[in-house]
Amino acid sequence: MATNFKPVTHCLFDMDGLLIDTETRYTVAFNRVVNKYGKEFTWEHKAATMGLQTNDNFSKIIEMLDLPITPEEFIQQVLPHYEELFSKSEMLPGTEKLLRHLHKHNIPIALATSSSKASYELKTQNLKPIFELFHHRVCGSSDDEVKNGKPAPDIFLVCASRFPDKPDPAKCLVFEDSPNGVQGAVSAGMQVVMVPDPNLPKNLTEKATLVLNSMEDFKPEVFGLPAFDD
Repeated sequence: MATNFKPVTHCLFDMDGLLIDTETRYTVAFNRVVNKYGKEFTWEHKAATMGLQTNDNFSKIIEMLDLPITPEEFIQQVLPHYEELFSKSEMLPGTEKLLRHLHKHNIPIALATSSSKASYELKTQNLKPIFELFHHRVCGSSDDEVKNGKPAPDIFLVCASRFPDKPDPAKCLVFEDSPNGVQGAVSAGMQVVMVPDPNLPKNLTEKATLVLNSMEDFKPEVFGLPAFDD
């Protein structure tokens, strides 16, 4: 099986639902808004919107649920819930261990999140030492170079280009949890490890190079990276 995987030199990480537990917090926040209009934000809606840039996300939710508000009004209503929920964000199992391992072994790592810079700062305020391990961070919703959000490849290509040695996309390994993110990575010509939410339908994981139940199951040596010391 390992023969299907090609060696990589650089790793790019999504953030929400992959490194930190914010996807569940998004669901709570969105439902606090849409419930007021007699609607429910379900897993079907979530699967369609995960990984999208902020404005695209709200437009899609409004369209799917036929809400009588604009994206701007949605943002105004949901922001107070973000402040409350995201300030308590925590790392997901296995993620800190992997990031510290790659950093220790001088494997270049970077963050490629659809979140805006302000949203990134809110979510990581209690996790700063871990996120400072990244060589750089690309916040898609507020980065001028990222013209199109996931599932377009832009964010991953921009992120890879900001390493000093500008690696070939084929040498980059992306870690994602969303179908939109996986499609973006594949379109960028990169291999992608997917750690999907268990609720995500299996057919939405088919484009990933490797699918894991948890980051704790990842074996770096499969992609030519240094194995864990233990």
